[in-house]
Amino acid sequence: MKKIVTLALGCIVASSLLQAQTFSDDFESYTSGIKLGPQSTNWTTWSGVDGGTNDVGVVTTDNHTTGGTKSIYFSSTAATGGPTDCVLHFGGVHSTGHFTYTSWFKIPTGKTAYFNFQGTATMGGLYTLDCFMDATGNVSIQNSGTEMLATTHPFNSWFELKIDVNMNSNHWELFINGVSQGSWANTANQVEAIDIYPADASASYWVDDVSYTYTPYTLPSLNGAGNLVGVANGLVGQSRNIAITVRNLGTTTINSFDLAVTQNAGTPVNQSVTGLTLASLASTVVNITTPFTLVAGPNTFTATVSNVNGLGADGDATDDVISTTITPVTAAVGKVVVAEEGTGTWCQWCPRGAVYMDAMADKYQSYFAGIAVHNSDPMTVTAYDAAIGALISGYPSALVDRGPVIDPSGLEGQILSRIVVAPKGLVVNGATFNTTTRVLNVSVTTTIAQAISGNYKTACVITEDSVTGTGSSYNQANNYSGGGSGVMGGFELLGNPVPAAQMNYNHVARFLSPDFTGIPNAFGASAAVGAVFTYNFSFTLPAAYDANQVHIIGLFIDPTGKIDNAGSATIAQAVSNGFVLGATAGVNTIADAPDAQVSVYPNPSSTNSTISLNLLKESSVQVAIYAVDGSLVASKDYGKLNGGMLLPVEMSTFKAGMYFVNVTIDGKTAVEKLIKE
Repeated sequence: MKKIVTLALGCIVASSLLQAQTFSDDFESYTSGIKLGPQSTNWTTWSGVDGGTNDVGVVTTDNHTTGGTKSIYFSSTAATGGPTDCVLHFGGVHSTGHFTYTSWFKIPTGKTAYFNFQGTATMGGLYTLDCFMDATGNVSIQNSGTEMLATTHPFNSWFELKIDVNMNSNHWELFINGVSQGSWANTANQVEAIDIYPADASASYWVDDVSYTYTPYTLPSLNGAGNLVGVANGLVGQSRNIAITVRNLGTTTINSFDLAVTQNAGTPVNQSVTGLTLASLASTVVNITTPFTLVAGPNTFTATVSNVNGLGADGDATDDVISTTITPVTAAVGKVVVAEEGTGTWCQWCPRGAVYMDAMADKYQSYFAGIAVHNSDPMTVTAYDAAIGALISGYPSALVDRGPVIDPSGLEGQILSRIVVAPKGLVVNGATFNTTTRVLNVSVTTTIAQAISGNYKTACVITEDSVTGTGSSYNQANNYSGGGSGVMGGFELLGNPVPAAQMNYNHVARFLSPDFTGIPNAFGASAAVGAVFTYNFSFTLPAAYDANQVHIIGLFIDPTGKIDNAGSATIAQAVSNGFVLGATAGVNTIADAPDAQVSVYPNPSSTNSTISLNLLKESSVQVAIYAVDGSLVASKDYGKLNGGMLLPVEMSTFKAGMYFVNVTIDGKTAVEKLIKE
């Protein structure tokens, strides 16, 4: 049954009695097999239409209540979830006082569950919390796309999930089966409703015994309250700027206050704030002018509000101090984590991938290399798209160091798990770049840091940031338009589609050489610590590419196909590193071209191949590819090259059959057969 009870409770800071509201529902009073909304005065749907496709059914297939038989059940078969979208309002917008939400969940093995808190009565107006429970048993509490807390849940048994919030101090805490899983300060510190929504095709879960309690707060006359310590987690040694949110939890306008901020109880950084007209219940954000450096172990940042309006102590000392603790990660020496994201301008949800990829690049900088692999749009690299498409089930999706497929919203957790793993090879990119011919010669040098054996491989990717285009094919589809699907890095403020003129695409894959799997056995059967291997690649950048926005990403790939490590550099950085002449293994000297070694691999191939050159001196190189009937299907003049080179052959448009690859070096031609499967 459902119950709403009003209780009289004494308030610590006021002598008047406050009215606490409680609600509980075990669903036993409803008729099974019928939608919940028409039977309840409390439950409704996202659309506000009860009894329709958004509404949830009352079932007897499982339940938690002792002696009961009923619960509500959520599932979906759609990749984007739904259509069920069930809402319980909390009796108004609550931004002060104490709020507790409790419900019981049961999730079958390998299935997912999801709910969110809304901050306003208008659904989609403000997401204040997202709770993702994934198919591996992980729970991720997120706020505005940032993970606030991660833990786990059991499968195949009922468990209690409780969120307890002191809204005066912005202290949110998660409990599972009565055990605290951790606490956090929420960026959006208010609640109005819960929205329960099966968010993907793997969703399947029961919900029972739902309850909430809200105890309001009486404002004293003068009260400045610490509300949020804003500091981004990251890596040991990174510098962080801190923003403190201070709220007026009194009835008197605040004109000034003092702040003292400490890191691990160290020397305070003091800052006075004046010239305010902060009204009751309003907030202000104070950016601390002194940056802090993240250190190993827990970093507790504490902010103390004092001397409000120059009057010393305020009316409630319990909310003067606010703190948050983060534990930064110590990155392994020389480690660069690679994220490959499947995306496309046609993809309605792919703005999410763009936002999270940019966030990781901003946050982890030189430790992160992002590659956006486009599908079915003008930025598509066919071979790369085909390889990624074979590994993912939908868009957007991402691979971190070619590990498990994840949604881009889970990038940070995967990055942090990989960034601490000591790589077996350290990768440095060198380059030369001819601004006239636009030929970019790249050296990828790998120094072995741990002894290796087996089929380790290397490859090179070229990406470009700030890519723009014209025409409808560069418009970005955008399901976040209007804010109904939550905040997403500003895309909620843009149209659907976002016009090409408003779009800048980052991390765009431009070249992949030699292919997705890399040069086989590039490091021999084994290599000892300290061994150095260099491979050379050559690319010609089209005039439309902005060389200042290009990144060179060299890959060191282990025998399982995962990326052990990478090197990432701009063209300027790679040129500064210096181009290193490399050697190419496994080739033969061609009699017609005694000053060069030439080979073509993989051969046969269905998507692309590579011409491997080892030039013993600087030589003019031209490549022409002919079909068996003598027709020319592709050609390119590479100008002057020297050393070991890998020249990509894109075969996606070739018909199946035999081709002849003519490599002309200083006027002498070597001919290799190439089979397209």
